[in-house]
Formats: sequence, structure tokens, C-alpha cells
Amino acid sequence: MSLSVAQGFTKSLAITVLSEIGDKTFFAAAILAMRYPRRHVLSGCLGALIVMTILSAVVGWAAPNLLSRKWTHHITTILFLGFGLWSLRDAFKDGENEELATVEKELNADITCYSREAKESVKADDDDDGLKKKHRPFFTQFFSPILLKAFSITFFGEWGDKSQLATIGLAAEENPLGVVLGGILGQALCTTAAVLGGKSLANQISEKIVALSGGILFIIFGIQSFLSTVES
Repeated sequence: MSLSVAQGFTKSLAITVLSEIGDKTFFAAAILAMRYPRRHVLSGCLGALIVMTILSAVVGWAAPNLLSRKWTHHITTILFLGFGLWSLRDAFKDGENEELATVEKELNADITCYSREAKESVKADDDDDGLKKKHRPFFTQFFSPILLKAFSITFFGEWGDKSQLATIGLAAEENPLGVVLGGILGQALCTTAAVLGGKSLANQISEKIVALSGGILFIIFGIQSFLSTVES
């Protein structure tokens, strides 16, 4: 692994872990895993995060081709410093587990609606002929409603989030391959922990400490970006 790939990998892994732990998508995965089969929840959530990481890295990689490298460098520096201040503000402003309570309330309403749809789906399945039933298990194993639900909740919950924008900025500065690999590993670690640990783990996480750590890391990367030279 080259130095540029290793540097992008390390930065991406650190930012992803500190951005995702205690994030709304982390809590969503934990709550969904309490109600539905873990393998479907993990596959859906992790699949969405991997797709989002790759898309973000592609946008970041393409940015220097659309704007000058000097401008992308300055924008990335501002993003890191801004996210650092944003995280520090959240660390001292929000109450503990406030994000968890908000996500749980939203999901409870969504899950109630989904349960009614699932019952109607079961009735419809009873009317299928034998040939459809024979092929349905394989299809449902990979594209179950639960997997798709977890995918959509995570994907749209992550869209425009701080971690997505940070990945874009990081890919514009560092090796995109390293950023993708580090981001995917970080997402896998956080999502697996959320699904296996469930709400009990989510309740033990200090959102203040995570936000404070993430804020400090963003500011460090921002200062490093500010002091670094721009390649022509």
C-alpha cells in the first residue's frame, strides 16, 4: 500500500468512525436490529453506507477536474474546520442520547406503518401459485422488504450528512482509493457494532465525548490542510 493510499485510508477510517458512532444512522441500525432479523438490517444499512461512500469519493475525486485544485483545496480546508466547530458546538449543546430518542420516535411511527403493510403482503403471498412460492425464498433472502427498508432509511438519512460531505472533501485531497477503503471499513465496524450491540450499546455511548473527539480531529485535519501546499 503506497503512502498516499495509506494516508487517505487512515484519515478516512478515523473520520468515519468518529462521525458515525452516535450518528442518527448508527442509532437507526441499532433500533431496527432489535425488531427485525439482524442479517437483513446489517446488509441493508451497510450496503447503503458503502454505496454512499463510493459515490462521495467519486464526487470528491472529480471535483479537482471541475474546479481548480487550489479552490478545491481551500473548500476542503473550510469544510474540515467548519465541521470541527460544528461538532464541538454539538458536544456542548446537545443532551446525552438526545439523538437516540429522536431517531427512535421517528422509527416507531415508521415501523407501525410498515407492520400494517407487511400483514397485507403476507395475505397477498398466500394467494400466489406454487411456482412463485418455489422461487420466492431466494429472492427474499437478498431483497427482503426489511433489507430494502434498512437500505432506504440509511441512504436517505446519510444524504447531505456531515460524514458524506467530509468524505467528498477528503477524496478531493487524498487518494480516493484509500478514502473508499478506509470509509468502508469504518462503516462496517460502526454498523456491525450497532446491529450486534443494539439499543443497550447505543445507550452507553456518550454523544458528547464522540462529538468532542470528532470535532478535534476535524480541526486537526483542517489545520493540516491549511498548512499543506497545493499541487499544481
